[in-house]
Amino acid sequence: MALCAVFGGLTNILLCLATALLHECGHIFYAASCGFECSEIRIMPYGASAVCDVEGIRPRQELFLVLAGPFVNAAICIFLAGLWWFFPETYAYTDTVMRANAAMLAINLLPAYPLDGGKAARCALNKFLSERTAYIVLKVVALLCAAALIFIFIFVELNLSVAVMACFLVASAFEKPQKARLIDFSSAGRLKHGIEVRHVLCGEDITFLQAFRLLDGKRYLILQLCSGGEIADELTQDELYARAACHGIYDRVFLHTPLNGSENNCLQALPSAMASTQSTPNATASSTAPESDEKS
Repeated sequence: MALCAVFGGLTNILLCLATALLHECGHIFYAASCGFECSEIRIMPYGASAVCDVEGIRPRQELFLVLAGPFVNAAICIFLAGLWWFFPETYAYTDTVMRANAAMLAINLLPAYPLDGGKAARCALNKFLSERTAYIVLKVVALLCAAALIFIFIFVELNLSVAVMACFLVASAFEKPQKARLIDFSSAGRLKHGIEVRHVLCGEDITFLQAFRLLDGKRYLILQLCSGGEIADELTQDELYARAACHGIYDRVFLHTPLNGSENNCLQALPSAMASTQSTPNATASSTAPESDEKS
């Protein structure tokens, strides 16, 4: 902004900043309408990001949430187009606003993660592909979009914003996914919106590695051992995590149903929140870290 002020582009950068803030307000207002809270808006070189606590959000709500920001920019573009139709003299005063919102809309609709278009594509792909496969597909698309932006920067227009966005997409494509961490399902936010329980029937050969792949961060997992057409045993997500701390990832989950002496000693060494073996989803469980930012 200081450089723009020196070289005469302060008005343009302020309009772009206002456009980004209005875009993030779309995310924030929709999140608030669903009962979620947003704590801040971060301004960064490549755009803005609304920091929202959306743990427990449903897939349909998440899709509408990521599209709420582009919807604001689209609404502004439609309004200005109508304004020009009825009052052509306003074009000279609002053309920069139209360009800023059109650019914000076009960039965010790119199917490149973590842009809004990429997050919307992830919501759709997760219905047909595994989470890991969808993650790889979106990263490849992000690299292709970055290559297209670099081509535009070199051969079409030397626009610094295009180069910065391309660098951002490349960096995001090579960013490692967040590791699994503990999520407290007893938090007020999760219980406020309800916790979906997922029952999975499995055989006695299921390993801890296969069991942990069933965790998705939004539903509480309960494994049910099917033997002879009947449910012979049941293991909650809390019990799964506690038992995994005493075994290898390739050990069978239901091999040691009764806890032996060594397992009891292992569980006693765990923190109480991790060693909890209650049968209802009201304690700490292991899953993947949820998304908390809506980036534009």
